[in-house]
Amino acid sequence: MPELPEVETVRNTLKRKVLNKTITRVDILYDKIIKTDLATFKNNLINQTIIDIERKGKYLLFKLNDYYLISHLRMEGKYSLKKATDAIEKHTHVIFHFADDTELRYLDVRKFGTMHLKKIEKVYMGEPLEKLGLEPFDEGFTVAYLKSKFTGNRPIKNVLLDQEIIAGLGNIYVNEILFLAKLHPEKPVNQLTEQNLMDIIEASKVTLEKAIKLGGTTIRSYTSDDNVTGRFQNELLVHGKVNEPCPVCQTPIIKIKVSGRGTYLCPHCQKL
Repeated sequence: MPELPEVETVRNTLKRKVLNKTITRVDILYDKIIKTDLATFKNNLINQTIIDIERKGKYLLFKLNDYYLISHLRMEGKYSLKKATDAIEKHTHVIFHFADDTELRYLDVRKFGTMHLKKIEKVYMGEPLEKLGLEPFDEGFTVAYLKSKFTGNRPIKNVLLDQEIIAGLGNIYVNEILFLAKLHPEKPVNQLTEQNLMDIIEASKVTLEKAIKLGGTTIRSYTSDDNVTGRFQNELLVHGKVNEPCPVCQTPIIKIKVSGRGTYLCPHCQKL
């Protein structure tokens, strides 16, 4: 699933292509993607102009005149800008027609993506954004915030993946962050020290900033429009590196399962 850096890459790509375009019609070819009443969704988008594209965690937020269109790509969703005369590709599920005879098309092989339409003033009320936690870049992402959330004996990896605690992190980046913080993924959160929390904050920011700069990580299905290559895949330290030497101590990287998720770590640098 695309994580914060990949969604940020898609956001920046789309901003170069669709800002100031006005929607004249919406075609919905697979209605389960739309989580708002279908007629309301289609009718309220007519004559709305894309003013900006924002992001919260893994969600894209298309800011319109009166609404936010909130889009989650899930496993394999992607957007593509086409001319109105271009053939419609397989797995195209939603088409936004623009006044300039171009179209923004949403494609999704697995059909897991979602779209919500919210009035601007209600964007953070109810589903899907109301319960999202802070991002690592938020001002309030501090040791005190983590202390308030890191309770009980859940493994640190599970907690870092919890979108209600930290928005935007997924399996790849959590593996990388825990390696940089020298923490075993199964370490219970109630055993973390203040230094551990500071290390998590720093590792999160360093990892995500570098990944965004390099266009995210291309793993399996994720690609940005324009085929922007996720060059961060060349910078991964442990994820996918099983049996390769640790970049710090040369111990072979191992792979374990933590709550069913493939988890890569250095058994020397990340002792439990």
